[in-house]
Amino acid sequence: MAENAQTEKKKKEKKDPLLVPANKKGKHIMHFMNFLRVLFYPIHWILFPFRLHGAKKVGKGACIYVGNHLFLLDIFYPAHTTWEGIHFLSKQSNMDAPVLGWVAKKVRAIGAMRDGTDVRTVMDSMKILKNGQKLCIFPEGTRNRVNEEEFLPFHSGAALLSIKTKSPIVPFAICNRPRLFKMTHVVFGEPMEFTEFYGRKLTQEDYDKADEILRDRIYQLRAEFRAQRAKKKRKDKR
Repeated sequence: MAENAQTEKKKKEKKDPLLVPANKKGKHIMHFMNFLRVLFYPIHWILFPFRLHGAKKVGKGACIYVGNHLFLLDIFYPAHTTWEGIHFLSKQSNMDAPVLGWVAKKVRAIGAMRDGTDVRTVMDSMKILKNGQKLCIFPEGTRNRVNEEEFLPFHSGAALLSIKTKSPIVPFAICNRPRLFKMTHVVFGEPMEFTEFYGRKLTQEDYDKADEILRDRIYQLRAEFRAQRAKKKRKDKR
């Protein structure tokens, strides 16, 4: 019976382009994404050098990366923390673009309306999380080109997905705007689980509260890192 169930699961994964079968180590690998990682990592690091803090906190299996969004290449930061595949939530306009759309489909991105709350997006996201895969969401919905000190309004959805699938969220904060040949610092926090919301009949207000907790945590990560950097600089000047 167990073998039959496993066989059926593998058949389903082969039919569904979003589902990636786990290997013998329980990891969901996207080979094309790994090819892009190897190809672009040195180019990215040389042109827009970066340092990832706390990246080792990310383990295998399902999780939702959630962070602020300042630059086109921000998608690489979570991608550099694991060799597992990550499904990125992408604007539907990107999915429909000639070249970018082809790449997005090859890395199994999930198309979304700008607010990221359409039913199909939610169902696809829940499906991949329940299969043990990783998801990345930039809840601001677009790059913040105006004021990096204040986040753009967060669109709802990340907390709901985390609670519905009982998947941890890995919050991350891009602490300064990436610039050519200037070091960018990105901080990854401890995985968050909204266990206090599990097993309850939740209202939209409850989900909004969870989203607010998440947003505040990303602010906190950035503030704590900047405070540590400032303290270190003061010590170095003595």
